[in-house]
Amino acid sequence: MTPAAPRSIDAYLKQLRDALADQDPALIQDAAYDAEEYLRAEIAAHPDKSEADVLELIASTYGAPEEVAAAYRETEAKVKAALQPPARPAVQAPSMLRSFFSVYRDPRAYTSLFVISLGEGRLIEAMTGERMPRRPVHPGPKLSLWAGIVAMLKDARTWTTLAYFILMLPLGIIYFVIATVGLAFGLTFTLAIPIEVLHHFDLIGASIQPAWLATAPMLIALNIIGIIVLTTLLHAARGIARAHARIAKRLLVTPG
Repeated sequence: MTPAAPRSIDAYLKQLRDALADQDPALIQDAAYDAEEYLRAEIAAHPDKSEADVLELIASTYGAPEEVAAAYRETEAKVKAALQPPARPAVQAPSMLRSFFSVYRDPRAYTSLFVISLGEGRLIEAMTGERMPRRPVHPGPKLSLWAGIVAMLKDARTWTTLAYFILMLPLGIIYFVIATVGLAFGLTFTLAIPIEVLHHFDLIGASIQPAWLATAPMLIALNIIGIIVLTTLLHAARGIARAHARIAKRLLVTPG
């Protein structure tokens, strides 16, 4: 059954959110922001009309909530399709070893490594593929200073946003340690053979220490360990980025 035409901004936004209930909360927040921004601007531009009259007029221009929701749903589908990486041809399930090293072919593994220190909003969406808001939560009608402060303090999103930024300190340290230590050990071990060859010809002063590690069997072992460490680091970076994106979305995005 078609819902009754909204007679207020709150009713319009509720119908819009209901129509987008099956969509990502980030999309719902963007749609609600755009709609509220437009509706309040139209009401301000027609001071001689009531809110209900302006909304009735808008229904024929901006569109009913269901029409606006359909437009956002269609646009979101097109954007997702455009950003979707090319489908890989169906192949036999790879072996565990091949699956482990296939991370080198995943571009998100590399970008996720840098998300470790950069982290939120559109940057998270660009680097991890997690949908994030492209608009803030609309502030609503203009309030007095005191009323605005009270509304901000009563808004749970204020506190979750603060929690997010506080959480970034320990998480940032953990991400930094994982990235730097993993890269340092992985690259050093992987380049152990070239380092020792260059040292042998007196092209560089650095060498593998202690000396017993500079034997051929140990250099080969270090090279293998280095490759495993770097590969594991990329897997860890990709997993950390996904988890970080979920944390950011939980704390920064207003639920639908």
